[in-house]
Amino acid sequence: MLAKKFTPKRTVCKVTFSVPSEIVNEEVAIAGDFNDWDPTSTKLEQKNGEYKTELRLKPNSEYKFKYLIDGEVWENDYDADAYVPNEFGTEDSVVIIGD
Repeated sequence: MLAKKFTPKRTVCKVTFSVPSEIVNEEVAIAGDFNDWDPTSTKLEQKNGEYKTELRLKPNSEYKFKYLIDGEVWENDYDADAYVPNEFGTEDSVVIIGD
C-alpha cells in the first residue's frame, strides 16, 4: 500500500510503503530505483498490523520497486501506480510522484 504526502514547499514527497502483517512471517525489505535495488538497505518496521517505512522521494519522478518478504519472496505492491515488465520475466511496481 502506498500513501504520499508532499512537504509544504513540495520539494519532497514522503511516501509510506506498507505490507499487511498477515503475509509476513519474519521481515519485509524494499528494493528499488531509490536504493540501487539493495534489499539490505531498507527494512520495513512492524507497526499496528502492518510493516511500514517512509521514504523521501523527489517530485516529478517515477521509481520501480518490489518488496522482499522473509528474504525469499518478491512481491509487488497491490496499490502501485503502475506495473512494468522487468528482465526476470515478471513485473515491478511503480510509484509515480507528481509535481
